[in-house]
Amino acid sequence: MLLTIKIVSSAHLWFMINYLFSVDIKSNDSNLMGMTFVPQVLWFTGLSGSGKTTLGNMTADWLKQNDIPVMNLDGDVLRTGLCRDLGFTQEDRFENIRRASEVSKLFVDQGFLVVCTFISPLDEIRAMARHIIGADSFKEIFVDCPLDVCEQRDVKGLYARARQGKITKFTGISSPFEKPSRPDLTVLTETETEEESLKHIIDFLQKA
Repeated sequence: MLLTIKIVSSAHLWFMINYLFSVDIKSNDSNLMGMTFVPQVLWFTGLSGSGKTTLGNMTADWLKQNDIPVMNLDGDVLRTGLCRDLGFTQEDRFENIRRASEVSKLFVDQGFLVVCTFISPLDEIRAMARHIIGADSFKEIFVDCPLDVCEQRDVKGLYARARQGKITKFTGISSPFEKPSRPDLTVLTETETEEESLKHIIDFLQKA
């Protein structure tokens, strides 16, 4: 049975977790354009406005079109339900990623490729996610974009509010973002088009 899922709410997420464990959909691998595919997590990390969610959605759509079972988990969505009790202290950021990682591992174990889009700003946080999911199943994709470009994009006005002190502990302004030192893949969204970045991601998947 092939399933492709885009989570639209945390309630939807828990419904699908219950569903997955009530049916047998697990497979050891799938076919990716003639290649063997192993279930894994693509962990997109980067500043707000860098393009994580856009590229995550595009990647999930491409996988769907190629009949790959995919789960799409976005940080903003999880904070509307599953993680709605969490703020942005360091402890809450760790707990947010811990929950996301545990959910991701459940879906990998059921045969899915999981697309995760989370700021996950610290090396230690990302290391925790890698440990929970398993190093062999965790692929870190750094969506690299300079802070000033992310601020210019600022569709939601979050950076402007952070600069005004209306949002505290905002990553890149009043809270640090540590660039990954050894990501599995880096995409440069300041200079690349969305389509060019997607091609780098797909090429990476095909070689992984």
